[in-house]
Amino acid sequence: MFAPQLLDHFQNPRNAGEVATPDASAQRENPACGDVLRISLRREGERIAEIRFLAQGCVAAVACASALTELVQGKSWAEARLVRREDLVLAVGSLRPESNHAGQLAIETLRAALDGLG
Repeated sequence: MFAPQLLDHFQNPRNAGEVATPDASAQRENPACGDVLRISLRREGERIAEIRFLAQGCVAAVACASALTELVQGKSWAEARLVRREDLVLAVGSLRPESNHAGQLAIETLRAALDGLG
């Protein structure tokens, strides 16, 4: 059984798609399960002005990507780097043990995109 918040993010994903003219993007794949996540973002000064995602994977992967975009939208790069998998788990209500990889994939992809900002 999935948490209601997780199902809401899966059924009504926020910020799905790609940023038209991104300042940075990153794509990561979990080789164990095949989930793929791409994050693109645009900055204004030191803040994330727009962030979007494309996900191919399980329910938890889509939900975590959606929740992550809401968690970091408008934050500074430094604040976004402080977001942890545990914060993401709280945002989606909970993750089953077999879905923990989805939260980690989202965090790793975000950090790779932030690294692209320089």
